Amino acid sequence: MIDIKILREDPEKVKKNIKRKQQEEKLPLVDVILNKDKAWREIKGSIDDLRASRNNVSKEISEAKKAGKDTTKLMKKAQEIPEKISEAESKMFALEGEINSALSQLPNFISDKTPVGPDASGNVEISKSRKIPKFDFPIKNHVQIAEELGLADFDASSRVSGNGFYYLKGELAMLNQALIRFAIDKLVKKGYTYIEPPLMLNEKSIFASMDRKAIEQSVYSIREEDLHLIGTSEQSVLAMHSGQTIPEWELPKKYVSYSMCFRKEVGAHGINEKGLWRTHQFNKVEQFAFTKPEDSEAVYSELLENSEEILKDLELPYHVIEICTGDLADWKFRSADLEVWRPTTNEYGEVMSLSNCTDYQARKLGIKCLDKQGNKRVLHTLNDTAMATSRIMVAILENFQNKDGSVNVPKVLQPYMNGIKIISKKK
Repeated sequence: MIDIKILREDPEKVKKNIKRKQQEEKLPLVDVILNKDKAWREIKGSIDDLRASRNNVSKEISEAKKAGKDTTKLMKKAQEIPEKISEAESKMFALEGEINSALSQLPNFISDKTPVGPDASGNVEISKSRKIPKFDFPIKNHVQIAEELGLADFDASSRVSGNGFYYLKGELAMLNQALIRFAIDKLVKKGYTYIEPPLMLNEKSIFASMDRKAIEQSVYSIREEDLHLIGTSEQSVLAMHSGQTIPEWELPKKYVSYSMCFRKEVGAHGINEKGLWRTHQFNKVEQFAFTKPEDSEAVYSELLENSEEILKDLELPYHVIEICTGDLADWKFRSADLEVWRPTTNEYGEVMSLSNCTDYQARKLGIKCLDKQGNKRVLHTLNDTAMATSRIMVAILENFQNKDGSVNVPKVLQPYMNGIKIISKKK
């Protein structure tokens, strides 16, 4: 959530940002928060006065006793103050909850580099890779290729788990692991610390990464337990430093994490389609960084460069789009998607998503940085997909297919595939 100090000092700045996000319906929240904040500060002031009064009464009682005076009235007054403080604190804490709930509904401040647009139609292509491959034979989609090569069983997974799941076999299962190892190795060599995080988080931790509605639509919850299956390791890595203050000389902290991910995909198009493109369960390698506020944009560029390098190494055609204001999630300052070309659909599809969330996520979890003078401030968080293997496998199967039904293995993955260069049907 945004810093309430900014709201107090410059509410028009907040309103201007809301209008830029085209969320005019949220404008009344600004005044609601300011009024609640005013009431909160008044109550806090009264609590401070009561505490000061309690200290003064204690001194008066001590002095009266020393002088041999009657302390009955003073003792009664001293006994009443804690109850008054308790009542005032209850009101103050209730207001705090209301204020934080309202603050969490306001969008993060948007980068000046974010293009203005009403929805995904306003996203802007900012870079593009190699030419799109051409085929001189009828191409097949990844489901046809995988099933004909005996590398996947989508019917069996549908029977035992429902749509959105899969069985991978043989070289395709090996390709999945090859992609994971390749992405991890690449980023570890760049100095990123490897993390294998918890696959379940409590409510406070999992709701810190996004807004509540987005989480509820995507995350599976464990019945009768305060545990939720993660939709991305971003959620676990973000929560890892909850409540901590990190010395600035230790920043940036850059992590590469691998996990299984689980998503409901409520309302998602194509979830009932057979295949690997949109699933309830998938493998993902994530980049995550905690930075000083002034360094987050430089790290944003670094994360983007890492993702582009991965796609270039895999020799996949792709482009990068800058997400516009109307398509930008509320918790993001700036975002870009990397999309690979799918020859079977004749369009690009998202495989990686990069976000600078500035201090929006970290404030929810109380994650700060400390300078050498002892000053504390909320740090910035960034995340970017390094590898979502299911979608990358789709891209490889469809872009590297051959006329005889076999599939070439990208050169960079061959060492991870025990030297296998071509995946072909077993005789």
